[in-house]
Amino acid sequence: MYQLKGSFFNNNFVQFDNTVDKRTDRTISRECPSDTSKILWNLQVNYSHIDELIDSAHKGFQTWRNTSIEERIEALKRYQEALKGKQEQIATAIALEVGKPLWEARTEAAALIAKVNVTIESSLPRIQTKDMQNIAPNTNAHIYYKPVGPSFIIGPFNFPCHLANGQITANLISGNSIIFKPSEKTCYSAQLMFECLAEAKFPMGVVNLIQGDGEVARRIIKDKRVKGIFFTGSKEVGQKILESTHTDLSKLVSLELGGKNTSIITESADIDYTLEEILTGSYLTTGQRCTSTGLVAIHSSIKDEFISRFHDMAKKIIVDHATEHEVEPFMGPLIDQASLDQYLLFMGMAKREGLEEVMRGKQLERATNGYYVSPSIHYADKLIPNSHFLANEIFGPNCTFVSYDDFDEAINIANSTEYGLAASVFTKDAAKFQHAVNNIDAGLVNLNRATVGANSKLPFGGVKNSGNYRPAAVSTVDHCVYQLATLEIEETSAKGNIKGLKED
Repeated sequence: MYQLKGSFFNNNFVQFDNTVDKRTDRTISRECPSDTSKILWNLQVNYSHIDELIDSAHKGFQTWRNTSIEERIEALKRYQEALKGKQEQIATAIALEVGKPLWEARTEAAALIAKVNVTIESSLPRIQTKDMQNIAPNTNAHIYYKPVGPSFIIGPFNFPCHLANGQITANLISGNSIIFKPSEKTCYSAQLMFECLAEAKFPMGVVNLIQGDGEVARRIIKDKRVKGIFFTGSKEVGQKILESTHTDLSKLVSLELGGKNTSIITESADIDYTLEEILTGSYLTTGQRCTSTGLVAIHSSIKDEFISRFHDMAKKIIVDHATEHEVEPFMGPLIDQASLDQYLLFMGMAKREGLEEVMRGKQLERATNGYYVSPSIHYADKLIPNSHFLANEIFGPNCTFVSYDDFDEAINIANSTEYGLAASVFTKDAAKFQHAVNNIDAGLVNLNRATVGANSKLPFGGVKNSGNYRPAAVSTVDHCVYQLATLEIEETSAKGNIKGLKED
């Protein structure tokens, strides 16, 4: 069983004393989704140190905002070196806590290391001071990008380290202190990542960690000393954050929410290539990515061949334990029982709403008891008005095809949900892709690449209920700062030309 060290503030790990406040204590036990007989760790939740932790971040900000860019970069590079030393440990913890196959968890662990370089080389230039000479007679100007203040980062379970890491590094390079609360499902992998921040020897109070539940987050969000809030997760929780902060104009809130992402396959698409991309987009991470492909608008002239071949490929997907298996799996289990129940609920919903079941999603038995499910495939010959199944994010391994004849029908399918995160178009027709870029309401539209294909050197975010116009990845740094402008007159002398003054 893993040992949790508690929270980190004032540059020390602090175990909460569960005798302090019996009313607010609860214990969270995390079972391994690949083998539910194994308890990975137990977490005692206590709220008594929240004020002290926020005070640590507040004081740390006063130091860090006055620390040079060169020193901030050096600290981030020390963090990067520490990550290299813990890379395999972090990957194994992600695999066991989330259920990602180890090969995929290793990809996430490697991304943590690479992200430091992206932050320094691609994000930092976006907030470097702008010098404007002779903006007016005898007047120069500057635009400074100033840190907003102590920032609270709430991480998701599906990328417990990578997504939060991008927000952490962007805030730190900007001069903000940070408080990081991981998902209560992935406390240990987040702790390992945070140990690397601790090893990097940031000044007192600059980096802070709190382990806990939603109530912990609610209390920190409401505190006046917290100025930046970065959340990755569900639309419903994002809305609650906005509700609790909308009257506090001093807070900057950045939300990265869900998606019901559509891929459009035209009649000119390369079928062999597109099959692999759609399979990856729909089933990678067991469908638990906010960019997972949920809908596929497919031209009616190719639908029968494509769906038949896609079904054959989906049946070959290996689903197994994240780390203990004879043959390396493509998919691990879902994250927990609630996610498994929701996935099966959607399967029943599809049947009730009249969708054709090409491949049934069901619970699977493996050598160990876990939250294993098969991938599923559904088909509708057109959009079904008021369909909950077609409109809602399933967050499980489902791919639903919807037939179209005219390309604008496909655009309508992509725009038919309340989300607007990612879309993709598979075509050899450049004009159709440009038409999609102009008319699809989404933050990412890819050409001949799955919806899960994002790049950390580009903005990553959505519109409608997929976010609040605060894209992540390279753009995260934009929301860690505010702009301060100066007008600077170097030589001064009284002009004596103020109108409306009495003469001596």
